[in-house]
Amino acid sequence: MQRIDDLLRSGTTLSFEFFPPKTDDGREAFETAFDDLAQLTPTFTSVTYGALGSTRSQTEELVNGLNAKHEFPTMPHLTCIGHTREELVELIASYRDAGVKNILALAGDPPTDGSDAGDFVYADELIALIRETGDFAVGVAAFPEVHPRSITREEDRERLAAKLELADFGMTQFFWDARHYADLVEELSVLGNTTPLIPGVMPMVSVPGTRRMTAMNGATIPAALDARMAAVDGDPEATRALGIDVAVELSAELLEHGVPGLHLYTMNRAASVREVTDRLGLRAPA
Repeated sequence: MQRIDDLLRSGTTLSFEFFPPKTDDGREAFETAFDDLAQLTPTFTSVTYGALGSTRSQTEELVNGLNAKHEFPTMPHLTCIGHTREELVELIASYRDAGVKNILALAGDPPTDGSDAGDFVYADELIALIRETGDFAVGVAAFPEVHPRSITREEDRERLAAKLELADFGMTQFFWDARHYADLVEELSVLGNTTPLIPGVMPMVSVPGTRRMTAMNGATIPAALDARMAAVDGDPEATRALGIDVAVELSAELLEHGVPGLHLYTMNRAASVREVTDRLGLRAPA
């Protein structure tokens, strides 16, 4: 199984993100979408991890199964808040023993009900634990428009630069204006960062859902895009078509900027992602 940091040195990567299904119908949709997009020979794929470990067993099962089935690696997302050290060591060791070589290390969101937040607070603590437990390529997350819990932009960038220094690569949350990515890279460069940062792009499929997720991530929707979204709200096919157009436009700008790769959010659906990659003429390097 290949490490993502090694793959990044071989050329521009193409990767897809999936989430663990919760129902039998969802499992069927996941498998259909994954098998479809696997035909594009992505550089790697990833599977998300539910808040406070709510999808721990599902993520672990999917990641280990997919890595056994496909030549390209599938990376698990892993959050640390809400977990004990022992729980995390057990899960990381399970990935190590299954031959997994890549982990995306995330802090996660603290519990809102006052329950135990576990033994960890920050992603850098999880990175250290992963390094202690196995030989992994470790990725971390970045918010182009700053993390929702950051106090200032300066503080956000300093903390992110320090986190990236400990990691092998970074991956951003989605955003809607390529300038946010360019500004992020420039600000990190001033702080001495050289860790590759892969932008995340989401082809929208729902206007209300997109607005909600954008707000949760502390991102903004440009006025021109907001007007385009309002014009298709309530029309699923028009929304999907707009999502493809916007993802293609944004991805083209990012590729022109010289990004190390593109990470496309699939929402466990293949059609929109296939259209985006087809229109851009994208395939992972052989």
